[in-house]
Amino acid sequence: MNIKIENLNLEFLQVNDYEELKHAMIDAYSNLPDSIWSKQQIKTLVNKFPEGQVVLKVNEEIVACALTIIIKYDDFRGHYTYEEVTGSYKFDTHDIDGDVLYGIEVFIKPKYRGMRLGRRLYDYRKELCENLNLRGIAFGGRIPGYH
Repeated sequence: MNIKIENLNLEFLQVNDYEELKHAMIDAYSNLPDSIWSKQQIKTLVNKFPEGQVVLKVNEEIVACALTIIIKYDDFRGHYTYEEVTGSYKFDTHDIDGDVLYGIEVFIKPKYRGMRLGRRLYDYRKELCENLNLRGIAFGGRIPGYH
């Protein structure tokens, strides 16, 4: 599939982007039921850490997203679950005085995969980590159906 890209923009996610974001998540996770973040969860992330929530838009369409919090690494040394690090998906573990950027989500719509868009999202995270003078980046992921 040949996609004509007239413009590609990295933008901060806004709460009013939710419906378009939701459809992008449904497309990205079509084979994984219950993988959609709720509007309240997105609102919480945007309110707590706006610069940590970004989308990539191709021709003004959301095609990729990265969601991020800051944590105190020592609070999660050793074994911890994704549910624990996200504060039961309420993100109350986000700590502006933390020392590690924690990536909780990256997705790309299927027809845009293989275009190095994920790299752009991770490069943004690296730049954000440096700008905030954090010691590093960690990340986790949800694996629906895996217990």
